[in-house]
Amino acid sequence: MNHAPEQKRGKPTLLIGLTGSIGSGKSTVARYLRELGVTVLDADEYAREGALVLQKEICHQFPEVCLEGVIDRKKLSEHVFSDAAARARLEGILHPYVRSRLEAEVEHLTKSGVDLIVLEIPLLFESGWDKRLDGVLVVAASLENRLKRLAERSRLSEASATARDRAQMPQEEKIKRATWVIWNDQDPSVLHEHVCAWAKEVLP
Repeated sequence: MNHAPEQKRGKPTLLIGLTGSIGSGKSTVARYLRELGVTVLDADEYAREGALVLQKEICHQFPEVCLEGVIDRKKLSEHVFSDAAARARLEGILHPYVRSRLEAEVEHLTKSGVDLIVLEIPLLFESGWDKRLDGVLVVAASLENRLKRLAERSRLSEASATARDRAQMPQEEKIKRATWVIWNDQDPSVLHEHVCAWAKEVLP
């Protein structure tokens, strides 16, 4: 396993955002960074946690995706990705929880002396997190490859995968706003090399 260079203490904590369009491979990049010893916080993990904590409220707002007070995650996902208004309502419930959890963990890690924190946030630009960070790493890939990965990973039809992609900010806009861009259209080993090179450049 590769390890990041030894981090120096006493410097301000560097906060970097990690994002990318659905199917781009940002979760794989996050995994590689963790293997390098980088602290990565996953907004999706907090969203899943929030869905349990706020399940009663979500089921009240979306009774059609719940059975006996329990959320059917697949139904909820299909529902909000096909209805922009429903998606906005769900985000209104979950985003404050996710933001609070991320902020609390960043504060804790900063006080603990962690020099670099990467925040993996799918809707990073949409939620305004980029304005609070020292830089943003965007993982990008061709639409063909992103749709192929979604079909293999989530067994989504091309129509469903395309709808999910269109529900997010266009990849081209994310690239324009990025501090760094890593393209993921080749072999995983090439992606790993790119991630290692980025970490070597950025790590304090």
